[in-house]
Amino acid sequence: MGLLLHSAMLVTDGRAVRGGWLRAEHGRIVATGDGEGWRAAAQAGDVVHDLRELAGDGALLSPGLVDLHVHGGAGAAVDDGATAIRTTRSLHRAHGTTSAVVSLVTASIDALVERVGAVARLTREDAGVLGSHLEGPFLDPGHHGAHDPALLVAPSEDAVARVLDAGVVDGRQTIRQVTIAPELPGAMAAIRRLTESGIVAAIGHTDADAATTRQAVEAGATLLTHAFNAMPGIHHRAPGPVPVAIDDDRVVLELIADGVHVADEVMRMLLRSAPGRIALVTDAMAATGMADGDFRLGDLDVMVTDGVARVAGTDTIAGSTLTQDAAVRRIAGLGVPIGEALRAATSTPAGVLGMAGEIGTLRVAARADLVLWTSGLEIAHVWTAGDE
Repeated sequence: MGLLLHSAMLVTDGRAVRGGWLRAEHGRIVATGDGEGWRAAAQAGDVVHDLRELAGDGALLSPGLVDLHVHGGAGAAVDDGATAIRTTRSLHRAHGTTSAVVSLVTASIDALVERVGAVARLTREDAGVLGSHLEGPFLDPGHHGAHDPALLVAPSEDAVARVLDAGVVDGRQTIRQVTIAPELPGAMAAIRRLTESGIVAAIGHTDADAATTRQAVEAGATLLTHAFNAMPGIHHRAPGPVPVAIDDDRVVLELIADGVHVADEVMRMLLRSAPGRIALVTDAMAATGMADGDFRLGDLDVMVTDGVARVAGTDTIAGSTLTQDAAVRRIAGLGVPIGEALRAATSTPAGVLGMAGEIGTLRVAARADLVLWTSGLEIAHVWTAGDE
C-alpha cells in the first residue's frame, strides 16, 4: 500500500511544478509527475489525497524542512535528554521540520560527552533526529553570546577526541557539525580533524578576521553559524567572516530569519549575494511555542518578552522562538521566490550534511518527508516517511 498525493504545486530544489503529483511506498518517493498521470500511477490499496481538498486552491507540496540548528521547543531543552528532544521534535515537526540536527549549548566536556551519547542513541529510533551539533565549547569568549564564558575552552586534541568518540554508535558518527572559532589555539587542526571524520566544521562565535576565516575554509570549514550574529560585522576595510563566506561557493551561511537576529534589509542583501547557499535555521530554544516568561538555555537564565529571548538582565539574544515555517514565510514576504525560500529550508541544509537526494527533496528514492502548504504558506499537513 502506498501514498498518492495529487493536484498541488510541487516545489523542490528551487523549482516548481504546477498540477503535480507524487507517489510514495515504504517510506520512499517512488514516482512523481504532473497532470493526470497520477491516475495511471495509482495502485490498488493506495491512500489517495486530492491536495486541494486538504489545503484549498493554490496548495503547495514541498519536502520536509531540515533544521541544522535547534536547541528546544514546547518548554523543553534538548540538553536535558531523549524525552526533551522528543518533545522538541514534536513541536517543530508540526511546523514542517521533519529532520533536525540537535544543537547542544556549551557545557563541560564531561557533560557534552553524556549529551552527545544521548543524541547518538536516539538516532537509532528516530530518523528525523539527524545527530548532534556542538555549538560550543570551542568559542571566542568575546563573542560567547548566550553561552557561559566560564565553560569555553580551546579545541585541544584531547577535548575534540573525547566528544567525537561519544558520538559513535553502531559504528557510525552521529555528530553532524561543530561550531568553532578558528582563531583559537588548535582550531585549524581541529577543523581538519572534524572534516576528516565527516563532520561539518562551522565558523561561529568568533572574532576571526577575513584572513583567518579564509584559512579556516581552506582547512575544511563549510558553514557559517548564524551569519552576522556573534561575529564581527562587515567593515569596508575589515570585512570579517560574512563577506568571505559570501565570496566562497564552498560555504553555506545559516540565517535566523525572525526579524530580530538580522534586519530585513540585511537578509535581502544576504539572500541576493549567495543564492542557493543560505540555510534557514531556527536556533530555537525551549520557549518556542510557549508564552513569554522565564526559561533556561544551558546554565543561563533567559527572559522571553514579546517572543524575544534574552539572557536575563542583559540585551544578549538567547536563541529564538522561531519555527522554520515562519522563517519561510518571512523571507517569501521579502520578495524571495517561493522556490528559493523553500530551498533554503530543504535541499540547501540537506546538502550541507551530505544528504542531498535523501532528505530535503522530492526526487525519486528520497525519504517521503512531505509538507503541504496553503496558498498563504500555512502548514496544512505533514507526512514523515510517508506516514500521517
